[in-house]
Amino acid sequence: MIQTQCCVVGGGPAGLMLGCLLARSGVKVIVLEKHGDFFRDFRGDTIHPSTLELLYELGQLEAFRAQVPHQEYPSLKVVLDGHVFDGPDFTTLPTHCKFMAIAPQWDFLNFLAEYASKFETFQLMMNTEAKDLVFENGEIVGVKAIHDGEEYEIRADLVVAADGRGSRLRTQADLHVQEIGVPIDVLWYHLPKTMEDPQGHVLGRVGNGQMMVTIDRGDYFQCGTVIGKGKLDQIQADGLEAFREKVIQLAPFLEEATKSIKSWDQVKLLSVQINRLNEWARPGFLCIGDSAHAMSPAGGVGVNMAIQDAVATSNLLGEKLREGKVTLDDLHLVQLRREKPVKFIQKIQAFAHAKIFNPNEGFRAKGVGMWIFRWMIFFMANPVRRRMARMIGLGPLPEHIETAEYHS
Repeated sequence: MIQTQCCVVGGGPAGLMLGCLLARSGVKVIVLEKHGDFFRDFRGDTIHPSTLELLYELGQLEAFRAQVPHQEYPSLKVVLDGHVFDGPDFTTLPTHCKFMAIAPQWDFLNFLAEYASKFETFQLMMNTEAKDLVFENGEIVGVKAIHDGEEYEIRADLVVAADGRGSRLRTQADLHVQEIGVPIDVLWYHLPKTMEDPQGHVLGRVGNGQMMVTIDRGDYFQCGTVIGKGKLDQIQADGLEAFREKVIQLAPFLEEATKSIKSWDQVKLLSVQINRLNEWARPGFLCIGDSAHAMSPAGGVGVNMAIQDAVATSNLLGEKLREGKVTLDDLHLVQLRREKPVKFIQKIQAFAHAKIFNPNEGFRAKGVGMWIFRWMIFFMANPVRRRMARMIGLGPLPEHIETAEYHS
């Protein structure tokens, strides 16, 4: 048995940021990560200006820029029907970094873990899978976990589930998910960089009834093709050649690179969800990040929202955890703080998928939604670009670190 003040399950952006901030404020915290490393295909790559501002507040911004391979985007561009248009402009944001960074998430997580390790009260247990919650007198008092084949019982004043949209712990805690319909999935694949993108750093491409993203990872492009939910079998039946041809139609510079796709095994399905919990907490237990609310990839805001949850949780609970006085009412404050911005963003995402970026309508949906989108793209003035940048880059309620570094 291991005793700690907070046990965080899941070593993603929410879990590691929370573990780091709590340890920084003097809380004894253990973060459990079931894998032996952070390398995954389906990891969000966007580091928003609000997250970069948090790194500045921690005194780690310059270290991030020097140590983590990344690209910096002062603005985002979109290709619509073959024409390049300027999108959100981050250069006027009230932050120290006036850009969005695109970085492999595994590198970002390694960076956070290394920084957190300098605090004596931080412990990261890799290869450790939380299997079951431990209940006592109706409260959750810990987790049972498997580490390198051995079973551990980790007792904690608070267990935080940051184990993603497939969280098993939230089910054991009898927390119920409200699903919000979304009509898309994403096909995720790598293409070698046989040439640079002649249109510059473009993330989104829409045309010929299709949509895709291309993320420059240095020596290859991480690509995602948006498809209708449940349409994978039909796409596979049409054959790889037809799939490659559709990629070329949107991004002709990738023609040579598409020849590297020899099998459907190289094309992974990312099932897109938008959902949220009705309640985020039980006595001794709290969900944050994707385990509390799954976001669509639209806008790349999932990582940002998860990290904002972690900051709010640390701000609201850090001192109380250090003193061992966390109540269910305290945990409800986290949901009260973060639920409104989550609902706001999810509402925008659901509207965008239904009325604008709907593959079942060939991304050419008739009606107000697509008309407004095309009007904005073609006639986007600077004030509109700045407003979009603020919503994407900062979100409706950006958090700031309010806890001081603790010295015993």
